[in-house]
Amino acid sequence: MKTAFVTGSSRGIGRAIALRLAKSGAAVWFHGIKESAELDSAVAEAGENARKCVGDLSTVESVKQLIARLPEKIDILVLNASVQIYTYIEQFDPAEFDREMAVNVRSAFQLLEAVLPGMKERRFGRIIAVSSINQTNPAARLAVYSATKSALANVCRITAKEYAPYGITANVILPGVIVTDRNREALKNQAFADKLKAEIPAHRFGEPEECAALAAFLAGEDASYITGAEIPVSGGWQL
Repeated sequence: MKTAFVTGSSRGIGRAIALRLAKSGAAVWFHGIKESAELDSAVAEAGENARKCVGDLSTVESVKQLIARLPEKIDILVLNASVQIYTYIEQFDPAEFDREMAVNVRSAFQLLEAVLPGMKERRFGRIIAVSSINQTNPAARLAVYSATKSALANVCRITAKEYAPYGITANVILPGVIVTDRNREALKNQAFADKLKAEIPAHRFGEPEECAALAAFLAGEDASYITGAEIPVSGGWQL
């Protein structure tokens, strides 16, 4: 049985991915930055092979403590957790920049450092990063967030190059407008939602399960020759 760890999996895309991996037969560790009913609910839904691990991703020490609570054997690492704030460049806040870089990028380095040696020894590993369409088509007021997603994609590209000889793949999923808790409030504005749908070739928003289906495929044996890929799940919005 493969063991997976999915960051930020108490809700949204991360939850859908973790549940899909559990359904596929993996032992899944769900993650939240703190204890919550949503996290407990996700673990309960996943079944007997699911566990939870709570920990902040914003400091070096807190990520170290999180890693210490995880099992030594992680076969599938899904880098999903992220933070963002809408702000104009002229309102640049160094503290917010540091926070987004720490959670969205630095924690990925620490987690990769922890899991790659074991993957290399077992000659199997799956790294899946959940980026954003903002990586390639950055929206206004998301300069810092978009920069972190571009950085994360480059980390995955380099991981793919360095670790392909050991049976380890690293790929990136780029969600478009997905109906999650993070987006639901903004999408309540009907005029704004209609404008977005008009821009998306599929003329609809995506569901977390559509990202989860791709993640489950990339985590499996059938995707062993796919590495370094960046795959939009956006209804064509990247075009």
